[in-house]
Amino acid sequence: MTYFHYTLIASALTVSLASSAAFAHESCNVDLSAGFTINTSSIEFLQEGSEHDGKQRSLYKIIEGKKLLIDSQNIELTDTQQALLQKYDEKIRQLVPQVKSVAIEGVDLAVDGINLAFNGLLGEGNSVAADLTKELTLIREHVIANLSIEKGISVGVDGLASEELLGKDFEQRIESAIEKAVLNSMGSIMIAIGQQMMAADGDGQNFETRMENFGETIEKEMTVRSAQIEKKAQALCLSIAEVDALEEQLKGQIKPLADTNVFTVTVEHDEDDNHANAK
Repeated sequence: MTYFHYTLIASALTVSLASSAAFAHESCNVDLSAGFTINTSSIEFLQEGSEHDGKQRSLYKIIEGKKLLIDSQNIELTDTQQALLQKYDEKIRQLVPQVKSVAIEGVDLAVDGINLAFNGLLGEGNSVAADLTKELTLIREHVIANLSIEKGISVGVDGLASEELLGKDFEQRIESAIEKAVLNSMGSIMIAIGQQMMAADGDGQNFETRMENFGETIEKEMTVRSAQIEKKAQALCLSIAEVDALEEQLKGQIKPLADTNVFTVTVEHDEDDNHANAK
């Protein structure tokens, strides 16, 4: 049972959900030195306070893409500076639908992985795949509803909080769904294992090989299906690098922002193993 559990969960969930995190592509590293909140009217960059008070300090705030507030004081801008500020605001806002698209496709990929795994072992219409698909579909709906500028988004130094993006107690929900689905279908699972053993003529080693091949097949399928997400992830990386470059221009143009650095993007070029900082 241990081997069975490893094969299904590792192949159906680990492979697919790992692929869904494709926006953390190995060739792109994004570091935030501050968090920010974004809504329909403003973007505000916030720095964590001390451990004692836990309050956040506003670094600066952009209102309607035109006004710049630093320490609650309006900064007078030239036409050139204002145009640059507006472009910076727009580029950050354009990241939201990109992140949302990658997140949704990642959940869809996880659903594909689950159905490939459990349908392959238990047959079409099994309750394990149905229950897990239902849970992931609810998470997908949560992402669609909550990852929107209209509702407001908060990003910390570690990125989007999983509770905001995937809902409260996400990991516990998935773990509980897996346990419930597997327990409710234990009879079907044992029958399926027995059928596999019989097909292998009682040869445990042959059965293990069949299960290994089963897991490898799923991994190959998920690798192919994740290719499109990886392309979007790379596009997202380049978009964040553009935001980083615009931030550098703002720092050069507006003196009060000279010592502020929120975005740092490092891009690794796989072909020559060289690193190029986007700045």
